[in-house]
Amino acid sequence: MHYRNLVGYFMFSAMMAVVTIAAGAPREPTEDRVPSSAMKEALSYKAPFGEARTAPPEIVAAGKALYEGKGSCHLCHGISGKGDGPASQMNPTHPPRDFTNCAVQKEREDGELFWIIKYGSPGTGMQPLIPALLSEEEGWKVVAYVRTFCAAQS
Repeated sequence: MHYRNLVGYFMFSAMMAVVTIAAGAPREPTEDRVPSSAMKEALSYKAPFGEARTAPPEIVAAGKALYEGKGSCHLCHGISGKGDGPASQMNPTHPPRDFTNCAVQKEREDGELFWIIKYGSPGTGMQPLIPALLSEEEGWKVVAYVRTFCAAQS
């Protein structure tokens, strides 16, 4: 009887270790960060200036200034957008998005990026920036700038 309890204990411990490792594993780079319950809302958001990938240069320039300044996006995502900013290591299991990853850029709609700026990214270090730091208009400008990190966009 004692042997069975010991085997059961080790089996349980091994299963818990696997679950803990899986839960702490880094997210897939292209994984959705908008919860499925909010995806319809996220996809309904549209930039006031049209498609962010083709935003006018003045919108992109304003987004860059916000990304590197008031929005403090560069602290985690880095000046280069690679997710390598000085605060990027604060949550190693859920690192900041690498905006230079064109697969991420192609799979995310503008509204999804905006939703993350507005509400944050659950389970990561990304906090809501609207209205705490940015207005909605400024959030859209940041989305337009973020779109420039992938030069191979269609």
